[in-house]
Amino acid sequence: MTALLRAAHAGPALAVVLLAGLLAVADGLGPARIALVVAAVLAGQLSIGWSNDLIDEARDRAVARTDKPLAAGEVSTRTVRVACAVAVVAVVPLSLACGWAAGLVHLVCVGSGWLYNAGLKATAWSWAPYAVAFGALVVFVSLADAPPALPPWWMPLAGALLGVGAHLLNVLPDLDDDAATGVRGLPHRIGARRLPAVATGVLVAGTIVVALGAGLGRPSSLVALAVVAALAVLALTRGGRGPFLAAIGIALTDVVLLLAAG
Repeated sequence: MTALLRAAHAGPALAVVLLAGLLAVADGLGPARIALVVAAVLAGQLSIGWSNDLIDEARDRAVARTDKPLAAGEVSTRTVRVACAVAVVAVVPLSLACGWAAGLVHLVCVGSGWLYNAGLKATAWSWAPYAVAFGALVVFVSLADAPPALPPWWMPLAGALLGVGAHLLNVLPDLDDDAATGVRGLPHRIGARRLPAVATGVLVAGTIVVALGAGLGRPSSLVALAVVAALAVLALTRGGRGPFLAAIGIALTDVVLLLAAG
């Protein structure tokens, strides 16, 4: 069971599920509706994670990825296929149970993840599924409310920037293995040396969007801008893992600010 969960990219999946749950709480959804939103997002993220490892199985074996349970033989291909199929079957009714509009938006989020796995990850457009999925996730949670309502324009934009930043950071540890198997998405074209700085810039832009949308005079906006400015300086002046860790800090600050604004 542990290997199967790891094959679903449990860490990133749970991060997205937690973000959706916190957004639902910030939007004032009731307990039952929050549980439904979380269940739908969990099913979608599991399907994306498992499909990623299924599609990449041959590539992962070629570079001896010991961190991938499927490639390492810790779980069978059939088991992952069955689990992925169950998640796909579950995500449709769970999404639509949140409302037709909300459900369709969430299925766009899931479809974006599948398109990334199916080939966009190897192109200069690798960032697009992340932008669509994270931006649409904010819309999905807002539409899942009763009555449904669209969020202010700046919230999906901030979510999209957060998604692109997350993509740039998430790929950083896998650049060499990806290059060895012919994957050249946007992060690979930017290069490992410049990637943390570019990710930092994207995430800082997300912070500015949320601060402007929520109101620059709010204490949370001022604190977030000060924290992000300090982290950005560290990202641009420090070597080693400093830029990467600073970019992660900016991403977390963006999430907190987005939730506070909701």
